[in-house]
Amino acid sequence: MRTSNPQEPARPAVRGRWRRIGAAAVGTAALVLAGFGAAGPASAVPAAKATPAATSTSSKVTWSPACSTPAKGRMACKALRVTGGTTAFQKANAHADAVTPKAADAATPSGYGPSNLQSAYGLTSAAASNGSGETIAIVDAYNDPNAEADLAKYRSYYGLSACTTANGCFKKVSQTGSTTSLPSSDTGWSEEISLDVDMASAICPNCNILLVEATSATMANLGKAVNEAVTLGAKYVSNSYGGSESSSDTSYDTSYFNHPGVAITVSAGDSGYGAEYPAASKYVTSVGGTALSTSSNSRGWTESVWETSSTEGTGSGCSSYDAKPTWQTDTGCSKRTIADVSAVADPATGVSVYDSYGVTAGWYTFGGTSASSPIIAGVYALGGTPSSGSYPASFPYASAGTSALNDVTSGSNGSCGSSYLCTAKSGYDGPTGWGTPEGVAAFTG
Repeated sequence: MRTSNPQEPARPAVRGRWRRIGAAAVGTAALVLAGFGAAGPASAVPAAKATPAATSTSSKVTWSPACSTPAKGRMACKALRVTGGTTAFQKANAHADAVTPKAADAATPSGYGPSNLQSAYGLTSAAASNGSGETIAIVDAYNDPNAEADLAKYRSYYGLSACTTANGCFKKVSQTGSTTSLPSSDTGWSEEISLDVDMASAICPNCNILLVEATSATMANLGKAVNEAVTLGAKYVSNSYGGSESSSDTSYDTSYFNHPGVAITVSAGDSGYGAEYPAASKYVTSVGGTALSTSSNSRGWTESVWETSSTEGTGSGCSSYDAKPTWQTDTGCSKRTIADVSAVADPATGVSVYDSYGVTAGWYTFGGTSASSPIIAGVYALGGTPSSGSYPASFPYASAGTSALNDVTSGSNGSCGSSYLCTAKSGYDGPTGWGTPEGVAAFTG
């Protein structure tokens, strides 16, 4: 059985080319799960009516979206921040320590950390030895002025080597590549950015991180940021945002996402059954979401489709506009089917993130398919540079039905007449695709 290590102690720094730093406790950093705490800078986007916090049906964990409901024509970030309750990570610790965790005032992480995620997805060995020289690009909207400092807190706590501008590991640019003329700052998207860079670090600690910040959350600006990431040499580009499909999507495909030899991952969405863009692009790896818990089975972990309600859970479905890629052969959808693969996304089984911009500085737990997209981008990076001219979205299909993927066979994310488009099945299904990583073999080609 693989060790699940739910307590996630700080680990020695992985081998790499950077200066090592010791694992350190995060002194006075407070975990504030009950709310934002001190007032922070105003969002660059006018706040819409607040979305009510959701409650997991399987636990009393509550959460709310990091970003305001976007204006028409803009993409929504997919980060969900836990606001109360006891997470799966805390429950595992409570069982091991025979104590009851206090989620609302805990001073340490309350979600899964790097060793948990690496264990769950069979990546421990690869994460220790692979990734040097590879660059994962994170594409988000607006600026997070504390991105590098918050990333340093996360990596230090978990014993990961330093990733800074000074040592060449971290770089932040605008959608035009400028390091000085950056977009206006935004509190919600800053939470998204913290989640994304932390998950890339958790899965591929040896990778460089390129943060590309779009001027706004329009598809055109985010798409330009994707192009800039590729221009700057990233072979792995994570996108944790989405919106309604439109007749313009096929032109967006051509303009922004058709990059052979680059693994582009996109969150499948957090609104349950139903297709979103750019997850529907035929050129990207659409990443669905699961609930991840420790188990006594041989793997040490178990997963099911993430669903909170009929309107909240991992996205999936049949595109209305995008053509089916040649490697996708399911017969229930004549066009592009979402998703391709999946990873943890349920906030109740969420991941730990360090964040400080516009919130009380400290540890928060996040979920949403915003977490699963950078996780899968990290797995691609551990697998090595994609072959020239390839479409990495096809790689998992070559390993379909093998031990390289954990088949998720339970749960659904909505109502579609028990069809595989919204219900987990043996083999391919919409909510989880071909499953979750078991090592890097399904993400190499």
